Amino acid sequence: MISGFAVTVAVCSLIVAAWSFLLAARNREPRRALLAGLAVVELLLVAQLVIGVVLLAGGERPGSLATYLAYLIGSLLVLPVGAAWALAERSRSSTAVLGIACVAVPVMVLRLWEVWGGAHA
Repeated sequence: MISGFAVTVAVCSLIVAAWSFLLAARNREPRRALLAGLAVVELLLVAQLVIGVVLLAGGERPGSLATYLAYLIGSLLVLPVGAAWALAERSRSSTAVLGIACVAVPVMVLRLWEVWGGAHA
């Protein structure tokens, strides 16, 4: 796993999370600009998936392959689920849900990095 890229994904996600929480504090619903920020983070997660698959195809192995794949694929699902919830219920709380989803991404990325380094489930 490429550590610098993982840090980039985590930092971008935390920036979008802070933006979401700021909008929630200002009682704003999610708008296109915030959703565009989520899309950027999701594209970074797709790139992370591609990098992970390329590394696996190259013969490198994490500490636990099943756990690694679960976090790799699961990290892709967090933001779309949060966005679907936010778009179904456009309110202040849905903006906060997007922030929470964005905070979950760096946690999953950290766990990916730990599992890649040899940690087991």
